[in-house]
Amino acid sequence: MRGIYSSVTDIRRKVFTEIARLAYEGGDYATKIEQLPYKILPGERATYRDSIFLERAIVGERLRLGIGLPLRRMDEHAPLSEGIEESAIAEKYYDDPLINIIKFACNACPDNKVVVTDMCQGCLAHPCKEVCPKDAISIVNGKSVIDQDKCIKCGRCINVCPYSAIHKLERPCARSCGMDAIGSDEFGRAEIDHDKCVSCGMCLVNCPFGAIVDKGQIFQTIHAIKEGIDVYAAIAPAFVGQFGAGVTPEKVKGALKELGFKDVVEVAIGADLCTVEEAEDFLNKVPNEQPFMATSCCPAWSVMAKKLFPDFKPYISMALTPMVLTGRLIKKEHPNAKVVFIGPCAAKKLEASRKSVRSDIDFVLTFEEVMGMFEAKGVDLAMAPVEAPFEEGTANGRGFAISGGVAGAVKQCIQKEHPEKEVLIDSAEGLKNCRTMLMMAKAGKRNGYLLEGMACPGGCVAGAGTLQPVIKSSALVKKYTSEAEKKLAFESEHLDNLELLTKE
Repeated sequence: MRGIYSSVTDIRRKVFTEIARLAYEGGDYATKIEQLPYKILPGERATYRDSIFLERAIVGERLRLGIGLPLRRMDEHAPLSEGIEESAIAEKYYDDPLINIIKFACNACPDNKVVVTDMCQGCLAHPCKEVCPKDAISIVNGKSVIDQDKCIKCGRCINVCPYSAIHKLERPCARSCGMDAIGSDEFGRAEIDHDKCVSCGMCLVNCPFGAIVDKGQIFQTIHAIKEGIDVYAAIAPAFVGQFGAGVTPEKVKGALKELGFKDVVEVAIGADLCTVEEAEDFLNKVPNEQPFMATSCCPAWSVMAKKLFPDFKPYISMALTPMVLTGRLIKKEHPNAKVVFIGPCAAKKLEASRKSVRSDIDFVLTFEEVMGMFEAKGVDLAMAPVEAPFEEGTANGRGFAISGGVAGAVKQCIQKEHPEKEVLIDSAEGLKNCRTMLMMAKAGKRNGYLLEGMACPGGCVAGAGTLQPVIKSSALVKKYTSEAEKKLAFESEHLDNLELLTKE
């Protein structure tokens, strides 16, 4: 549902804006946060649900999660402000899990159920009844009726109905989850198996009730800026066009500086270094040391591969991700600075919390969260000052944002130096497709290949924290990529730092 400004989008945006405003204004946080649900949802009558009290309770939990606080227990009293003073710091702040379900916002959607709709015409042939292997369909008053106790959800009736009157209902969050991590609790509400979850955020953007929320770090980022710390923004290649038509990359940089960021660096420079490292790894290891190599830049994809295919762990590139390489590069030049990764991805929040990474990236914000900061600060994006254009990243690095871009960049670099080398590529987008690709590798059908996995359908441009339609984002990123003066990652001016950055 990226790019559709729905009621869920509106509530999310208002929550992010009020969290940012709360941090900017300071003062008595405990009192102010208790008032915010009434500010976001004024009046006495409900707008979205049956009860204004329910709406405000949900907004209250959204506020807590957006600040990094845990959900409150439903069976114990606790003030909305519980823990807020401790979270008002200039450091990372949230406890696992990253992805949460607000249970009283969940619709308890029917899951995996085949139903006959009003489109049933009561036809004479009733092929649905004839093909059912379990005799689960009967004709009542001329209409098809399914006995749910007998139905095995095989889908044969769905396929033969001439009026498309039979449908399979699936919970949208569960359908979008490539890890099969979403089930039901005793009340039929969605529940996440966090041992399976890789925090890709696809359930978050596919829940039409806005019941699934990730934790945020807006509050802490603003505190770091207010304390006078040099805070640098490292912005992911998918940012192009995310903040509105006519808001050029140069204006985005100017707007971020108006928020108080010391400077803005494009993560495409880290993507260039990642490209070179993965190209060298592929040349050195495939097929002599391992049958294939998988890319590493998408954390949800790499964690999924390691969880479901542990034998493949050595075959996933050990190259540092573009986010980490960019963070290290910034801190090499500015040791006392803090780095905020601004991107499309929920899983990057989890990656940044790893022990090996947490010193390189201090905070992670999505484009959607940053938009809340702009609104709270009153930054007019259309009138933002125009800064110098980004010129350090190459076309290879910028192309990481779209599906196929990572593997394509690695292949180009390999063949530039070794034109005789054949580089076989397979790429998949969406974790279900990624699993299929790895099953092919397990069967020995991807030997000699470079495998690229992207958790989000479409690539990073389809991440859970993006603001515009995926097709539009892809087109804008391709255009931005074509405009880069430098084309290949080998042309990066930061290559001399690669060995030093990867040893830290």
